[in-house]
Amino acid sequence: MGYGELESLVERCRARLDACGIERGDRVLVYVEKSPANVLLYLACLSQGAVYVPVNPAYTPMELAAFVEDAGPRLVICDPPRRADVTDLLKDLGSLAMMATLRPDGMVILRTPPAQDSSSVGRRGPVGSDPAAILYTSGTTGAPRGAVLTHRALVANALALCRAWRFRPEDTLIHALPLFHTHGLFVALHCALLSGASILFMSAFDSGAAMRLWRRATVFMGVPTHYTRLLSNPGLSVSVAEGMRLFTCGSAPLLPQTWEDFRLRSGHRIVERYGMTEVGIITSNPYRGERVPGTVGYPLEGVEVRVVGETGAEPGPGVTGELRVRSPGSFSGYLARPAETARVVSADGWVATGDLATLAGDGRVTLVGRSKDVIITGALNVHPSEVEAALNSLPGVVESAVFGAPHPDFGEGVVAAVVWDGDTHPSSARLQKALTERLAGYKIPKRILITEHLPRNAMGKVQKTLLRSRNAGVFTSGPCREEQRERRACRES
Repeated sequence: MGYGELESLVERCRARLDACGIERGDRVLVYVEKSPANVLLYLACLSQGAVYVPVNPAYTPMELAAFVEDAGPRLVICDPPRRADVTDLLKDLGSLAMMATLRPDGMVILRTPPAQDSSSVGRRGPVGSDPAAILYTSGTTGAPRGAVLTHRALVANALALCRAWRFRPEDTLIHALPLFHTHGLFVALHCALLSGASILFMSAFDSGAAMRLWRRATVFMGVPTHYTRLLSNPGLSVSVAEGMRLFTCGSAPLLPQTWEDFRLRSGHRIVERYGMTEVGIITSNPYRGERVPGTVGYPLEGVEVRVVGETGAEPGPGVTGELRVRSPGSFSGYLARPAETARVVSADGWVATGDLATLAGDGRVTLVGRSKDVIITGALNVHPSEVEAALNSLPGVVESAVFGAPHPDFGEGVVAAVVWDGDTHPSSARLQKALTERLAGYKIPKRILITEHLPRNAMGKVQKTLLRSRNAGVFTSGPCREEQRERRACRES
């Protein structure tokens, strides 16, 4: 479709939201698969002044409940096959939210009548300081925290990216990212729409399909897992990628070897960048200039960064400290969590990222590690405490410790060390199967290690650093014969 047709369809969807009684400032929680209809709904929410709250469609209804309770949405929208599950969930929670389904043409079908007169009188669109979206990010306790992003913040970050990456109407973007995440919803979508570029929509990433689309495209945005899968495809070559002008990567660290292998195979130097939900994209390697693998480049236009040591002082070039940022793209705070907001955002607007970095004399940023206990697997965040709680609820599990280990495809893989009660023979495959009812697939440990005890320090705290170092190669050796046998037995049962 063209931009004229897009505008017409968005207006139809916006009018439908209006007829459902959705007003400026109302939260709309969206639990749908990636689709063009989802994009129409997102743009319609922005136009109406409603607050778009996307959640991962891979979540189970049990996981969805926490987001419904925290966000307090006026409307929950799901795909038609999920209508019964969501209806039951809202009833069990005692939620006052209306429930609707999303059709492929972007039309919202209401299942519960509005609680008040839905006629719109003197509708006023949103202003820059109004919330546009709430995206959930893992907190230090594992509880979901809703980062509130304003219209002004989203526009500022998107325009800076369009200028940094030279977006233009002649571009065609391959959109292979999810729409519940900053990368796909804000970075990819906004850059294309604000520049008037075309979009080739992929419902899910496939390396062969992506390379076939390169013949019609100019820009590809991906995560490290995408690039490792492209490198594993024998069809990757300089000739296949010759029409492309830009490859970017973010959401998780990209190994320098992956960067170099892709350069040799495709003839392109990936532009690595860095960001976080709370502040959008912070830095990028230059479009014109040296792109150094293993670094995330320089601050975007209007963005300030600094590295702070444990004492709060700036340690100087090349010394590791916590990266802090002040940006016009910064969030306005965590929903209904003023204390947590105050811990992350200083009075003068500096946001503590929780990431460790060094700052070179010329301003180039290199990430060193994370002070937050979060696993990034395939560019998706997993908080260990949530997985541990699910594991510990299973019969036979005494306690567990969940951590990340280097994974050749996903960057990091989720690993669990589990203490078993010894009454029955432990089966990691059966534990994984039992978790499917409690957790989204990407959160389920790819390797479960049965152990007699967890290593602890003098204070009784589990030493996850020791677990990580001991099991750093757990995904390089492949599953043992016993694990393979257990998995076959689990499938057969």
